[in-house]
Amino acid sequence: MLDFHPWMPNLSKINEMLKVIGLANTEELFSDIPPYVKFVNSFTSLPQEPLSEYEIQNLIDNRKEKNAKLIMPPFLGGGIYPHYTPKVIKEILGRQEFYTSYTPYQPEMSQGILQALFEYQSLIADLFEMDVVTSSHYEWGTALAEALLMAYRITGRKTVIVPKSVNPRHLKVVKTWISGKGIRVIEADIDRSGQLILEDIEKKMSQDTAAIYIQQPNFFGVIEENIDYVFELAEKYNALKIIGVSPVSLGLLRSPGEYGADIAVSDGQELGIPMNFGGPLNGIIATRWEQKLIKQLPGRIVGLTKDVENNRAFTLILQTREQFIRREKATSNITTNEALIALANAVYLSLLGGKGISELAREIYNRAHYAFKGLTEIRGIEPYLESDFFEEFTILFNTDYDEIHKKLLKNGIHGGLQLKDNVALFCVTEVHLKSMIDYMIRKVAE
Repeated sequence: MLDFHPWMPNLSKINEMLKVIGLANTEELFSDIPPYVKFVNSFTSLPQEPLSEYEIQNLIDNRKEKNAKLIMPPFLGGGIYPHYTPKVIKEILGRQEFYTSYTPYQPEMSQGILQALFEYQSLIADLFEMDVVTSSHYEWGTALAEALLMAYRITGRKTVIVPKSVNPRHLKVVKTWISGKGIRVIEADIDRSGQLILEDIEKKMSQDTAAIYIQQPNFFGVIEENIDYVFELAEKYNALKIIGVSPVSLGLLRSPGEYGADIAVSDGQELGIPMNFGGPLNGIIATRWEQKLIKQLPGRIVGLTKDVENNRAFTLILQTREQFIRREKATSNITTNEALIALANAVYLSLLGGKGISELAREIYNRAHYAFKGLTEIRGIEPYLESDFFEEFTILFNTDYDEIHKKLLKNGIHGGLQLKDNVALFCVTEVHLKSMIDYMIRKVAE
């Protein structure tokens, strides 16, 4: 009989299962497979300790390729990140009542998708510690642009302050999106450690400032240390406080609600969405429970109500985004939503729960710092920004990083994002096993 591992399920029922299918022993299960295609010692060579779903998949992929080199995810972030997507998410998204659903304008026929979106809103609200969440938007950049337009409509002011440490792709979207309203974007400087220069923000704040936006952690992975002070400054000028956050980092860092933000924006890509050549994504907008904010939300909110028979029911209670309903009074003319991706976010958060998100964030933090330590111990390499970080970090090389990256690619490694000739932004998450990180460090050293 084959040597099955102690963590395999249904061990006590092996004989019962063999009897049902008419076999005498487990060897007969594979009797029709030619010997030349079988792995030698395929079971006994597996690790003895329990493995996670991702580790099992990774082990199978490497054996399948019969490749001595590790098959590994990229060390590339910059706005879209490699995370593990549990298999159950794809199974749920593949149910036709979800993937064929369109906008649920008829609640009588759309209770399933409406409930799913209601759960998504509730889970994001818990994670962000904010009161109201829309469902849903295009991606982080457009969510930020819409948040700044909200600030413009609420305050009537025409300047917004955005630090130079925000994602440059988001900033491009913002400048394009809000330029038609004549809104001016003022960029605030950062210091050598990647932190906001408070004096520069104070100098640039004015009575015409509609909002100030901060990204936490910022584009360079740096954990901002002075958000409380900046938000106090915004309150002094009656400007809106907007924060962009990595949703996974909230298992470790303070939430937008804890900071007292008026509006929070993000992207759901880290919550169960694989890297798919840049998309699809899911823009998130959340606000405090205040009428002036809620009425200006560019999106839809699913609410809980009762039907005519007094049963629990779900329906759209706000849909100010839709231009064919509100026309020139619409808060936004983007009608595309990401309901299926929002559903994936809800499934992912349900699987992990609060404890799981915290454990995941801590694991990512530790693995990123392990990689950072290994790289900066190599001669000719040093930190570029001297601050604590989450998930991403910047490395300064004593030579052109482009040449290093080309050699990494030849070794099956996609390195970090090149920011300057000799500066790169590396990303490390839970999918980067220690063996992968060590292999990358060794190849960089070579």
